[in-house]
Amino acid sequence: MDADADFELGADYASERDERDPLADLADRFYDPDDEWYMDGNSLGLLSEDAEDALDRAVSEWREMAIRGWTDVDPPWFYYGEQLGDRLAPLVGADESEVVVANSTSVNIHTLVGTFYDRTEGTKIVVDELDFPTDHYAVRAQLRQRGVDPDEALTVVESRDGRTIETEDVIDALDDDTAMVFLPSVLYRSGQLLDVEAITEAAHDRDILAGFDLAHSVGVVPHDLSAIGVDFAVWCSYKYLNAGPGAIAGLYVHEDHFGAKPNLAGWWGHEKETQFEMNQTYTPAPDAGAYQIGTIPILSAAPLAGSLDVFEETSIEAVREKSLQLTEYLVFLVDERLPDCEIGTPRDPEQRGGHVAVEHPEAYRVGEALKERGVVVDFRPPNVVRICPSPLYTGYEDVWEVVEQLKRVVENREYEEFAERGSGVT
Repeated sequence: MDADADFELGADYASERDERDPLADLADRFYDPDDEWYMDGNSLGLLSEDAEDALDRAVSEWREMAIRGWTDVDPPWFYYGEQLGDRLAPLVGADESEVVVANSTSVNIHTLVGTFYDRTEGTKIVVDELDFPTDHYAVRAQLRQRGVDPDEALTVVESRDGRTIETEDVIDALDDDTAMVFLPSVLYRSGQLLDVEAITEAAHDRDILAGFDLAHSVGVVPHDLSAIGVDFAVWCSYKYLNAGPGAIAGLYVHEDHFGAKPNLAGWWGHEKETQFEMNQTYTPAPDAGAYQIGTIPILSAAPLAGSLDVFEETSIEAVREKSLQLTEYLVFLVDERLPDCEIGTPRDPEQRGGHVAVEHPEAYRVGEALKERGVVVDFRPPNVVRICPSPLYTGYEDVWEVVEQLKRVVENREYEEFAERGSGVT
C-alpha cells in the first residue's frame, strides 16, 4: 500500500478520493440498481452496458445468421471458447493456448482433478477445511469413482483461527503419498488470499501437482499462473468478471500437460481441424481446448465478451490497486466507527482478496437489516457479513455510506426487528 492509505473520516474525504480515482469513469458503464449500495460483487457482478450489448449482438447473430453463426460471424461461434480464453489469459498470467472458456466451475473441477489424479502415483489430495463446499463435493466424488475412500485420501488442512489457512500448514501436509494439492486462491468466507506461488513451489519440490480454484480472485487479483508453474486452475465468470448469473466458466492448463486425454471427453474438446470428420476415435485438441466438453453455450458466453471489453480499457494491476485501497478504507472505517464488529479478513494486503469479512454475533440479522436499508451484502455462517467494494463500479463514497448504514443498524440494534436465520437460501 502507498501513502494514500492514510485515510480520513468524513463523506467529503470519500468524495475527494473518488474525484482522483482513475477508474471512476468505468462505473458509468454498469447498471447499478436504484436506491441501493451494491456490495455483493464477490457473489454476482453487476451488468455492464458492454455485456448487454454483447448478448444483444449474439441474439442478433442468431436471428440473422442462424446456423451460419458458427462460421460467418466475427468471431465465429465455432472458436468462441478459444477466443474468449485468449482474452482472459492476461488476467491470469497465462499463454493464450493455456486458457479456454468452457463448462461450469464444478464440471471443470471434476474433469481436471480426475484427469490429473490418474496421472500421478500418489493417492492423497490436500485440501483445506475452509474451501467452498463444491470443491470438496467434486474431489470426493472423483475419489469414490476410483474406489478410494475420501475420508482416508483427503488431507484436510485445518485453520488455526477459523478464518485463515497458514501456508506452512499446507506445506507440512504434503508427503510422499500426496498426488496433488487443490486449494482456493481466496477463501470465500474470510477473503484470505493464499500464497499460490509458495504452495506451488513446495508441491513441485515433492513432485506433487498444484491446482487452484480462482473463483474469488479472477478479475480482481493478478495471477502469474504460467510462470509460477501452476498445473491447472478453474474459475467462474459471474463474480468480478461480471459475465452474468450462471455464466460460462474458464480453465487453465499448463502447457507441460498438453496432449493428455481428459477423463471427461466430449466432442467440443476434439481438435478443431478434424472435428467435423465425425471420427469415432477422440483426438483431443493440442492445448487447453481439449477440456471443453459440450458445445459452447453462446448466449451464456456472450456477456463475458462484453465484460472483457471493460477490463481491456485498464489493467488487472490497476484494478487490484483500487481494490486494495477500497478494502483498506473499509477496514479503516470499521475499526474507527464500529467497535461492536471485528474484521475477519487478513489486514496484510498481500493476504487479502477483494472482499472484507465483517464479523458480528448477529451477522445474519445485521445483513437482513442492511438489505432493508438498501445495502446489498451477503451472510456466511457463522458470523460474517461479506462486504465487497468491487473496484470497477464501487467508489470510496459508496464505502463510506455503507459503513454509516452498518453503524446505524448495529448501534440502534435494528437487527432485532428481524427473525433468526432459518432454512433456505441465504
